[in-house]
Amino acid sequence: MKKKQWQGWSPGGEQAEQHYLVEPRALAGGGDLRHVSEFLRASGWRDASTPGGPLLMESPDRAVRISYDPYVQPGGWTIHGKTSGQQDEWWATLGRQTPVEIVAGLTDALTHPRSAHAPNVWEPLQEQHWNAGPKAGHYTATSPDGSAWMQFHQDPSGHAMWWSGARDGQGNGWTASFSATTPMHLVQAFSASLASPEPVMRPRGRVPHSTAIRTTSVSVLPSQLSAWQQARITAARAATWARNSVRNNRPRTTARPHTHAGGARARR
Repeated sequence: MKKKQWQGWSPGGEQAEQHYLVEPRALAGGGDLRHVSEFLRASGWRDASTPGGPLLMESPDRAVRISYDPYVQPGGWTIHGKTSGQQDEWWATLGRQTPVEIVAGLTDALTHPRSAHAPNVWEPLQEQHWNAGPKAGHYTATSPDGSAWMQFHQDPSGHAMWWSGARDGQGNGWTASFSATTPMHLVQAFSASLASPEPVMRPRGRVPHSTAIRTTSVSVLPSQLSAWQQARITAARAATWARNSVRNNRPRTTARPHTHAGGARARR
């Protein structure tokens, strides 16, 4: 394990706390759920959670629901999208030890407009030199260290889905499944976050016991953590405000109804 002094401001009397940068990120453990939920809330999503119950977030148009339930087995994240327009119903499930930063790759994308470019799930993996090709009859991409994978899976009955996950030699890890109808730009957003080489931060006592991870010890001030978290929330609010402003200022394309000359006036 490497040690490093994290640089930043130091208000008087503030005590630095020990954290760890963990890589590969896929084996860093679950993390703080607020990394996902606070961004969604700042993006206009409704928190429908009940006191003492699982986390439940609902999109502004009520077309998508995201829940995290640690009280059932196997527990974890469930994302469900309703049938809407040309989009069929879809779902995704992610195990409870899926790092929140990887979950956020998918859930953050739900708040963004779709790109005009055709999505490619494999591209982010290839850019990070994942090994891709047929494996046991399914097309699979595996991380260079072999700890994480992404697979397009099709069973004998013809049912297709995306399957992903990470595992070390001691059995620690998680899996994620996506329906074949899950929008491809969301699966690509997930794969990009999964393959990212950037480490993720975990506080002392929340680092998994695994010989497959590398850690760097850093000293972090509480004010630094708060500022980083607030920057993410502020970015979500700014993006939401910009989208709403464009939508509200968009010129109408349909003619307004009007009365013919000499017609009766509407009462006030």
